[in-house]
Amino acid sequence: MSIAHHYDISLSFDHGRKGTLSSPILNHTIDVATPPEFPGGMPGIWSPEHLLVAAVNSCLMTTFLAIAENSKLPFSGFRSDASGKLEMVEGKYMISEIELRPELTIVDETLREKAERILQKAEAACLISNSVRSEIVFHPSVQVLSSVPN
Repeated sequence: MSIAHHYDISLSFDHGRKGTLSSPILNHTIDVATPPEFPGGMPGIWSPEHLLVAAVNSCLMTTFLAIAENSKLPFSGFRSDASGKLEMVEGKYMISEIELRPELTIVDETLREKAERILQKAEAACLISNSVRSEIVFHPSVQVLSSVPN
C-alpha cells in the first residue's frame, strides 16, 4: 500500500524581493526574501537557501529522535550546525553541498558505538537529504556528558 502525505504552503509577495510563507495548518508565518548576496537581497530575513539547509538539518534531527527512541538510546543533548554551499554548476546556481555537524551528548561511554550507529542511520534515512541533489557531507560528534566542558 502506498502512503502519501501532502504539505500545503502558500506564498504571498509583500514588496521588493520579500514574501510571506504560510500554511493552513501552522500557527506562524515566515518572511522570506532574496539573500543579500544577490541584487535586491534583504539581510536579516530567511531566504530559500537558508530554508533548504534548515530543512536538511532539521530532518536529520527529527529522524535521529525517532531512531533513538525506537532504539532506546538515552542521551542528554543534541544540536547540529549546518552549512550550505551555493555555487554555479553547469551554468545554474545550486546548493551543491550541505555539511551537517551534529553533536550528540550521551551519558555513558558504553553507549558511544550505539550512538554513532544511530547517527549514521539517521543521516541515511533522512527523507529531505534523500530528496535533494546536494551532496550531504556528514561530520557527527559524540561526547560523553562527564567529558563535556562546563
